[in-house]
Amino acid sequence: MKASKTFQSAVAADFVSFISLKQALGRHFKAQEIILLNLDRFLCEHVKSFPDLNADTFKQWCQTMESLSSNTRLNRMRTVRNFCLYRKRTIPDCFVPDPTQFPQADPGVQPYMFSDIEVANLLTHSGSISDSPRSPFRAAATRLAIILLYTTGLRRGELLRLNRSDYNYLEQTLTIRTSKFYKSRILPLPDDVAMEVKKYLKMQQPVRPRLSIDSPLIYSAYCGGRPYSSTQLRKNLHILFNQAGIKKADGKLPRIHDFRFSFAVNALLRYYRNGVDVQSKLPFLAAYMGHVSIVSTYHYLRFIAPLATLASSVFAASYGDLVREPEEVCHEI
Repeated sequence: MKASKTFQSAVAADFVSFISLKQALGRHFKAQEIILLNLDRFLCEHVKSFPDLNADTFKQWCQTMESLSSNTRLNRMRTVRNFCLYRKRTIPDCFVPDPTQFPQADPGVQPYMFSDIEVANLLTHSGSISDSPRSPFRAAATRLAIILLYTTGLRRGELLRLNRSDYNYLEQTLTIRTSKFYKSRILPLPDDVAMEVKKYLKMQQPVRPRLSIDSPLIYSAYCGGRPYSSTQLRKNLHILFNQAGIKKADGKLPRIHDFRFSFAVNALLRYYRNGVDVQSKLPFLAAYMGHVSIVSTYHYLRFIAPLATLASSVFAASYGDLVREPEEVCHEI
């Protein structure tokens, strides 16, 4: 979606103050800013017909998105509605879209649950990936990526932004810096995972003795030592998925994000199987995964069929008041 660089419509000042507030609260908010810039441009182009943001303006603007998917349209409409709710604080009679008129959300992609055996097979096959001058640690980097994704639930971007200095040898921790929503966190690693990181860093020294502590952890020699791109990592994993015969029910290959999904579900299953108080553990799991609240962590419970009913009742009893309307829930899992 293309947009002008500055807000210029009659509600420009409100757009700017709304975005500034969200960013001051730690939200990146770039995608939402582009949506609002697009609406601002629409208002400017139709200023004679729609001098302000009202029901007619909103309806006409929504019609420009008819070729887009229902989820994309829903997301953009929710962004505008949240802006209108903000604006209503100072202009009580301003227009606020009716969410019941928004398109229904598409269920989305069905996540894939990796088993321990499948991950072990991936690690076994990782040695078959050939290194190259451009990627001297291709096999080792892919192996470490799988281990960290599966055992820590890192987001893809968090993994690829890691530097060598983010691993603390003494504490056996990883520092995740300014990830989604500008949230940083420190992750303690299990002993065997920490050993894998140490082994990986040690094997790099003879090949690249001048690597600095600020070099990417998932290292590629391409363009002077950039981190792996999402595309590069995905290609390597797809090779291993095919070699290990890992496919989803529809025949498609799993996504990188499915490692994060598997980590969360496995953690929740361990809590229940060990008789641990899940209510007390959800905030810790949310913090470990970098969620802004336990509402996002609760999302994973619905994928555990045998526990779904019990989990829902347990959660509702203690956290039901935290669950808001869909357009106000931050889906940043």
